[in-house]
Amino acid sequence: MAKKRVLIVDDDEDLVRILSVNLLAEGLEVSTAFDGMSAVMRAHKDQPDLIILDIKMPAGDGFSVAERLKSSTKTFAVPIIFLSALPKEDMEEKALKAGALRYFAKPFDMGVLMNYIKNHLGVDRERSAASS
Repeated sequence: MAKKRVLIVDDDEDLVRILSVNLLAEGLEVSTAFDGMSAVMRAHKDQPDLIILDIKMPAGDGFSVAERLKSSTKTFAVPIIFLSALPKEDMEEKALKAGALRYFAKPFDMGVLMNYIKNHLGVDRERSAASS
């Protein structure tokens, strides 16, 4: 079965590296982008199963990226999780209105995020089905 693909979009390279390591350890494929422009291009090229998207970034914030992805026939159905240091009270509703599955505020619990991603992508179910 093909590996599930996750696109991580954040201008914090350390965070991208940490997320990448954790997702790869779960058996997922990972691609990355560090700004809004490259996020849209990478999403069209890689056709990810899920996008983890920061809000405050250079070359297009997360909301404009989400809007562009949702208006493209190639990427409109790709689920988005927003991950941001902006206050949850201000951003969560806006993120959900922008079409996000979920909003995680930084700092976040890596275990909770990984479980959410695995559950959403059905990773554990696939693994146990493949090994039985």
